[in-house]
Amino acid sequence: MEPVAGDGEGEAGATGTRKHFLDLPWEDVLFPHILSYLPLKQLLILQRVSKAFQSLIQLYLTNMRCFDSSQVGPNIPKAAFSALLKDNEVLQRLFLQNCSDWLSDKELLPVIGQNHQLLQIDLNGCVQLSRHALVAISLSCPNLHQLSLAHCEWVDSLSLRSLADHCKELESLDLTACRQLKDEAICYLAQRCHRLKSLSLAVNANVGDTAVEEVAKACPELEHLDLTGCLRVKNNSIRTVAEYCPKLRTLKVKHCHDVVESSLSILRNRGVELDVEPPLLRALVLLQDVVGFAPFINLQI
Repeated sequence: MEPVAGDGEGEAGATGTRKHFLDLPWEDVLFPHILSYLPLKQLLILQRVSKAFQSLIQLYLTNMRCFDSSQVGPNIPKAAFSALLKDNEVLQRLFLQNCSDWLSDKELLPVIGQNHQLLQIDLNGCVQLSRHALVAISLSCPNLHQLSLAHCEWVDSLSLRSLADHCKELESLDLTACRQLKDEAICYLAQRCHRLKSLSLAVNANVGDTAVEEVAKACPELEHLDLTGCLRVKNNSIRTVAEYCPKLRTLKVKHCHDVVESSLSILRNRGVELDVEPPLLRALVLLQDVVGFAPFINLQI
């Protein structure tokens, strides 16, 4: 696009034409090399400088690949959010974590519906959305790689099935505290999303061995698995994870009271990072807490 005439344009001087900021090529220079490094909040301030700068910023927003609400604060006015993204059809990353005070289906669905190139979406803590948001994501974003739905208790089995049916490229999925989901829904997901590398099922007492074993068998690329607080998970499924997930790097099983060292030791010996300490180390730490300073205890055992 050609620079817009007005404030910031070059002026003819006694020695020739003076070049100004807006004379630089917008899409080839200003967008990739300057504006892309400015926080969104600063861009919104910049567009108030003049009509020419307003045109510059509006065009940049139309071609913006990433929108991160944290750059402008969680309390974005609904109308402002809709106005910012109304003409954008090329978003690849959309981060709206903790926008629970204002984000609803009415604001989100139009953005999702016109951005079919989205690769990452973060809706962590967006509690005012509904299952329709996840269905819209599944139908509009077939190339989605990363999705966070942590603490979105509106996620149910039917909307998760839609995601599994349409987003086969998923590599990272956070379902922390999505408490409507049970083993059957997780199994359905695992059977269709074989490329998963990171999965969180934390803080869900409905998730048990059946789901974990199916994830292990169907997702051989799995590297990170979070089962924190999954009270129904037991040793058998952890042994299955150890057998079928050779690329596993981290496993979180804190507060899984039926998971003990007999199953964890297999992974520990393989160098997998665990969030629970070996029983001996836990006992030594407890002893130190009880007796105070104990110089004879070597915690590096």
